[in-house]
Amino acid sequence: MAAIVKIVAFALLAQLCFSAKWDDSYSDRISQLPGQPQVSFQHYSGYVSVDHKEERERQIERALFYYFVEAETDPASKPLVLWLNGGPGCSSLGVGAFSENGPFRPSGNGLVKNEYSWNREANILYLESPIGVGFSYASNSSSYEGVNDKITALDNLVFLQNWFLKFPQYKDRNLYITGESYAGHYIPQLAELMLQFNKKQKIFNLRGIALGNPVLEFATDFNSRAEFFWSHGLISDTTYAMFTSRCNYSRYVSEYYRDSLSPICSKVMSLVTTETSKFVDKYDVTLDVCISSVLSQSKLLAPQQVTETIDVCVEDETVNYLNRKDVQKALHARLVGLNRWLVCSNILDYELLDLEIPTINVVGRIIEAGIPVLVYSGDQDSVIPLTGSRKLVHRLARLLKLRTTTPYRVWFAGMQVGGWTQVYGNILSFATIRGASHEAPFSQPERSLVLFKAFLQGMPLPQEF
Repeated sequence: MAAIVKIVAFALLAQLCFSAKWDDSYSDRISQLPGQPQVSFQHYSGYVSVDHKEERERQIERALFYYFVEAETDPASKPLVLWLNGGPGCSSLGVGAFSENGPFRPSGNGLVKNEYSWNREANILYLESPIGVGFSYASNSSSYEGVNDKITALDNLVFLQNWFLKFPQYKDRNLYITGESYAGHYIPQLAELMLQFNKKQKIFNLRGIALGNPVLEFATDFNSRAEFFWSHGLISDTTYAMFTSRCNYSRYVSEYYRDSLSPICSKVMSLVTTETSKFVDKYDVTLDVCISSVLSQSKLLAPQQVTETIDVCVEDETVNYLNRKDVQKALHARLVGLNRWLVCSNILDYELLDLEIPTINVVGRIIEAGIPVLVYSGDQDSVIPLTGSRKLVHRLARLLKLRTTTPYRVWFAGMQVGGWTQVYGNILSFATIRGASHEAPFSQPERSLVLFKAFLQGMPLPQEF
């Protein structure tokens, strides 16, 4: 299968990559966003076409939207980092850039500076992928149908190659890919395509990937939820027993997306939903408030709790900001076939059963190719709990015969314990972020930045204050 993907990728890229004329990056430069504080760095946004020859002949245009933030200081010496949010179908612009680790956050009618923006350490490229997410669009609505992991990986690969035509100064820069949630599918598959493409023509200087609360292996990740709920006092002993023996969570989701929900799974999930309460945020069980749009990227992972019609909080400042015409003009963005920008797409028809295809084995192949991998977990997330991720990383280390090089220990950030970590073979790392949600940079920005900096530098996480 990998060989087939490789052949398809090379064929399409041969048709595409050098056939179009590209403007340089100047036309995508943002002079200033409405309400933006003064900053010393440059930022850019716009579109990169990912249509191939056959689509162009049929006059079908497909374009991915990006937002690129250069490093606060000395961008010429800093690495390039691609950030991807999950869903599938949720926006890296609205979630990642404007709610998590980007330089600004909407506040009132303007923007405020994010003190813990990741562009303190790197040049960050936020990509709205796949087609149909955020401002990314296709001129033919049929392009939104039957989208799957393989299509997404190939489109992301083509995007990067063509983005380098706009920004050739970054082509040879050290490149890292990071993201969260369903990006546990996006990122490993993209990285593997990049490594395969490099065998023919080396253009991707990939140096590492980092996966936050990622979906890596359907059953292990999802079935860790029962223990997390029970250990945090969210469900009763009786319900815990049923949730582990009568109908576990992976079975429930599998039946749900096949429209074949069994009576026993319906009964168990009704009990779980009642006991955990709709007033507890499953993406951070310590929060009291509503499920805001910053958390709705995980709608796929909790189908009985989050739907397309969810009230994502009336005062969602990110959604309001990105729907302003003056903001869209400043971003060089446009809505195609939509009346409103949405955090998570309601036009994308994604192949949801791809969720069940493990990507932990792809992660293993990336490590065998010599690329460092970090898996990190916000430890208050019950959707993809740390216990499942830790188990998968440990199992992979054993499979690859990687010995523990950093025993399980605490790490520090801001005069406090930032979390715990373990490293295998100096190439595979696991870390928790203490007190963090499914979207760790949103809920624990300082600790997330410390982790990110150590990841880029290939350094151990701080062992003292």
